[in-house]
Amino acid sequence: MVEETEGPVAHDDRAPQPFNAEQPNSARVYDYLLGGKDNQETDREVGNEMLSQAPELKSLVWFVRGFMLKAVQMATDAGIRQFIDLGSGIPTSPNVHEAARETQPSARVVYVDYDPVVYTHCDALLTKPHGVTALLGDIRRPDEILDQLKNQALIDFAEPVAITMLGVLHYVMDDEHPADIIAAFRDQMAPGSYLAITHGSLDSSPEILKVLEATRGSSAQVTFRPPAQTESFLAGFEVLEPGVVPVQQWLRPDLPETRMIMDAAICRKP
Repeated sequence: MVEETEGPVAHDDRAPQPFNAEQPNSARVYDYLLGGKDNQETDREVGNEMLSQAPELKSLVWFVRGFMLKAVQMATDAGIRQFIDLGSGIPTSPNVHEAARETQPSARVVYVDYDPVVYTHCDALLTKPHGVTALLGDIRRPDEILDQLKNQALIDFAEPVAITMLGVLHYVMDDEHPADIIAAFRDQMAPGSYLAITHGSLDSSPEILKVLEATRGSSAQVTFRPPAQTESFLAGFEVLEPGVVPVQQWLRPDLPETRMIMDAAICRKP
């Protein structure tokens, strides 16, 4: 297990700062890794440094994107017409609403992120599609997000909803109670709703875990967890096959393994 060299950063100290092109932004770095255009030179420098240490990272982010598309497809095939993308990041195409509307043209989609840079991008990019909304909200404060969703009549929780939480839970420290966050949303979801998550795995190679130690004590700190702990967060859901496994196993059997392992799961509320 990775040893923590510094304690967690206080919740308020981890809030993203307003737009500054001179400072790297994790959402823009991810956009760069996906081949997007909403990034700056400083973000590309960080992305290239990450790739120099873990070149397979570019493949992994696309595996996660493929998993998102599969999860949305499964939800729309089940008749779900409303979606919440928690910790959305910049909505690089193909994104949730594009995927959902291939099968459900009237699908409603809400993108939620606590980063004002992401919110600004989302709000600008999503001004045209009717029924697609961006919200500024922190998943560590689920009640505030749920209040916005209900008060603005963005989601009807009497009907099934699909929620995606991709690459966000490992930014939630243990003392911020990730299981309680999922439970807060689960308790509002109607039977037949879907939840899809990805989470950094402690089964990642030692050299990758060592690189991640550098995030300790920073606003970008992560906590990779064992698959069994990630699965414990899904109490109250039916975890669909193949279960909580590396994301590649949700896609195709011929995809290569990666030293950084991103566990993935799709589950259904009975």
